[in-house]
Amino acid sequence: MSRRCELSGKAVMSGNNVSHANRKTRRRFLPNLCQVSLISDVLGRQVSLRVSAHALRSVEHNGGLDLFLLKASDDQLSARAQKLKREIVKKTEAAAAA
Repeated sequence: MSRRCELSGKAVMSGNNVSHANRKTRRRFLPNLCQVSLISDVLGRQVSLRVSAHALRSVEHNGGLDLFLLKASDDQLSARAQKLKREIVKKTEAAAAA
């Protein structure tokens, strides 16, 4: 399982540890990933995703998972999140047509 957020695309970054003597050794910056269950109001079910703490705050700020996915671009979403977004769009279009 990759260390990548399914909603924001945030992934591992690399950089340097710099000592007091200014020696540089390589290190990795890992994202703060959490396994969470988010509720989709449109689909009426829970969805289990691996998201960063930053993305979780963004989901809450945007008014829930459904609104966040509708605003998000497809290039930063994972394949599971893109599939979920397509289901939500399809369900909202069907509800608007009825």
